Amino acid sequence: MSRIIFATGNENKMKEIRMILSDVGMEILSMKEAGVTADIVEDGTTFEENALIKATAIGKLLPDDIVLADDSGLEIDYLNKEPGIYSARYMGEDTSYDIKNKNLIDRLEGVPKEGRTARFVCAIAAALPDGSTRVTRGTIEGYIGWEPAGENGFGYDPIFYVDAYGCSTAQLSPEEKNNVSHRGNALRAMREELKAL
Repeated sequence: MSRIIFATGNENKMKEIRMILSDVGMEILSMKEAGVTADIVEDGTTFEENALIKATAIGKLLPDDIVLADDSGLEIDYLNKEPGIYSARYMGEDTSYDIKNKNLIDRLEGVPKEGRTARFVCAIAAALPDGSTRVTRGTIEGYIGWEPAGENGFGYDPIFYVDAYGCSTAQLSPEEKNNVSHRGNALRAMREELKAL
C-alpha cells in the first residue's frame, strides 16, 4: 500500500491535511517524517506550477509513494492580487506574519469593504508512482478586515474575513475552517482523485 508523503515541513498544515484525508486509508507523513530533505526552487508563475515542481521533485526521491505538495497564498484584488504566489516570502521569509498582516492592512487604509475583496487559493499536486500527476485547486472568497482577530489558524488567517461567518478565519474552529478553506476544498478534490486510482 502506498504511503502519502506531503511535501511540507509545516506542522500546522500537516494537522489540517491529516484531518481532511483521514478516510483515505493510507499512512500520511510529512517530508521530514519520511526522512527527506530537499531544497526545491519554486520558480513557477502560478500556484499550480509551484505545487507540481515540489511534488515531482520529491516524487523522484520517493518513487513508490504518492507525493502531494501544495502551493497556497492570499490574493488581494485591490493590490493587484498581491501577495499571491509570493505569500510565504512576502516582505522576506523571516518576517513575522504580525508585520506582514499590519503592512497589508496599512496598504488598504481608506479602502471601503467592497474594495477589500480577497481570496485564499490553494493548488495541490500529486506525483503518483506510475509517473503521472494530478492537480486540484481550491479557493475561499472573503475580504481583508481592518484589524487582526483570532488565535486559531496561522499566516494571514487573522486578517481574512468571511461574510458567512462574520469573522476572520483565525476565529473559526479547526473543523469549521477545514470545511470552507481553500486547502480543505483542494484536498477534498484531491481525495476524490486518489480514491478513483
